[in-house]
Amino acid sequence: MKLIRAIVRSEREPQILKNLESGGFYGMTKFPVVGRGQQHGIQVGDVGYDTLSKLEFLMVVSDRDLPAVVQCIEEGAYTGHPGDGKIFIQEVLSSHTIRTGAEKHGEQS
Repeated sequence: MKLIRAIVRSEREPQILKNLESGGFYGMTKFPVVGRGQQHGIQVGDVGYDTLSKLEFLMVVSDRDLPAVVQCIEEGAYTGHPGDGKIFIQEVLSSHTIRTGAEKHGEQS
């Protein structure tokens, strides 16, 4: 299993969700975040914005589904301009469902 952390432009949320849902991927956590990338924020006239509002998606997916989920996010988030975002992928050793107590161990890649 893999944990996907995608930090993207907030305004791209509808397209990302549409792509994920059309691919059959519904489970996620999302929340607003602020930050900056290599551009160090943006300058608008005399005003500089050190950090920008973004949206972070967290998803745990099977190794098999990972490429499709990443593609859904990339295609939905893409504008072709700096600040489109980043996707980080981490290994998940196990998950535990609180209600049932079921445990699922990570899959082998």
